[in-house]
Amino acid sequence: MKKLFAIVVLLGATLGIHAQEVYSLQKCRELALQNNRQLQVSRMTVDVAENTRKAAKTKYLPRVDALAGYQHFSREISLLSDDQKNTFSNLGTNTFGQLGGQIGQNLTSLAQQGILSPQMAQQLGQLFSNVATPLTQAGNNIGQRINEAFRSNTKNVYAGGIVVNQPIYMGGAIKAANDMAAIGEQVAQNNISLKRQLVLYGVDNAYWLAISLKKKEALATCYRDLAQKLNEDVKKMIREGVATRADGLKVEVAVNTADMQISRIQSGVSLAKMALCELCGLELNGDILLSDEGDVDLPPTPSPQFDNYTVSSSDTTGLNEARPELRLLQNAVDLSIQNTKLIRSLNMPHVLLTAGYSVSNPNLFNGFQKRFTDLWNIGIIVQVPIWTWGENKYKVRASKTATSIAQLEMDDVRKKIDLEIEQNRLRLKDANKQLATSHKNMAAAEENLRCANVGFKEGVMTVTEVMAAQTAWQTSRMAIIDAEISVKLAQTGLQKALGGL
Repeated sequence: MKKLFAIVVLLGATLGIHAQEVYSLQKCRELALQNNRQLQVSRMTVDVAENTRKAAKTKYLPRVDALAGYQHFSREISLLSDDQKNTFSNLGTNTFGQLGGQIGQNLTSLAQQGILSPQMAQQLGQLFSNVATPLTQAGNNIGQRINEAFRSNTKNVYAGGIVVNQPIYMGGAIKAANDMAAIGEQVAQNNISLKRQLVLYGVDNAYWLAISLKKKEALATCYRDLAQKLNEDVKKMIREGVATRADGLKVEVAVNTADMQISRIQSGVSLAKMALCELCGLELNGDILLSDEGDVDLPPTPSPQFDNYTVSSSDTTGLNEARPELRLLQNAVDLSIQNTKLIRSLNMPHVLLTAGYSVSNPNLFNGFQKRFTDLWNIGIIVQVPIWTWGENKYKVRASKTATSIAQLEMDDVRKKIDLEIEQNRLRLKDANKQLATSHKNMAAAEENLRCANVGFKEGVMTVTEVMAAQTAWQTSRMAIIDAEISVKLAQTGLQKALGGL
């Protein structure tokens, strides 16, 4: 029977093989890693993180900025007030006019005292008036020219320059920011590892599910062929009068049931292969050919090192550090620590060296002369926080608490990974035992089927007994398939738990 099953499986696998590409598990893995969109996004995220890290390093370097501007004012910038302008505009009037009035009063007083005759006082007043008038005009002109000299003519102002700022001490903020950027790059890399692991785990499960259903399809076909052979024998015996019509109906029901089982399994095979194609980035095709679907017995996983880890080793200390989940949680802890340092830097003095070169028109250092002039400056800026109402203190406390939470979460996940490793070890051990037991049962079922067929031909076994033997043979063979797939899935699960995918 084993040879018959092998022939059926091989025949089913080779139909149309010349026109189809065979996909092994390794090839499916490679296609999935190549075509998975989430992995492509993660790779782009790594590029973003790398450039972010490079950008953070530039904070150590001087910052150079170029400035340029133009301003139009509705009024001129005035160096004199309106009262000062009015004073200068009436300089002659205010000076010589007041002097002329005072002289006129003095001449009148002298004339009243009899010191001067009225005619003499009048002549002297007329004479001074003739002199004071041009002096007053000249004084007013001088005042006007003074006002003109103080005009800035600054309705249009042009300016440009270069400013250089070099951080000297920022309280550790720049280093913390750089460390956070470096950790961010590690996060992106670990995220790729996590998604890669999940993709491979999904591909392995979909692949072995498709193989399991395909082998069950071949088994169901073989069982249907046995039932058809029995049906033909029973029909012949009914014609010869050594079997009843009831026996024939029992076998016909078994054949129809086998056909229905094949149809259901074929639908499952198509769906499983379509799911595998979706993971691999292939067209949704339920007819792809898998390399293991034609084998009678699945080959063992070719990895002695993996076998040693999964079977022999009982010490999981350090193995779970290979898990990307733990590395991501460690990244979260490190990021939280650096964030605390960044917040603390806000309480520290910040020192910057600043320098600049500028040009302006009008010339601010030469009476607003209408020409471009340049100047340079250098200095140091010190910023010291005095009072923030305890804001940074509360932020530091919150950041420390977040670090503790991340540490606790990492410890919790580490314990769960240890449990996952042990569970998968037990699963693998149990699956191997089931496989060994299934092979023993299969040997007994094949011998039972052989005896039932011989007994039926000799007339000492009934149709029902032969059908029961066939069903037992199918069940035993089905158990082997399930056990083989369970071993493969347990190996995959353990490999994932150990961070080996």
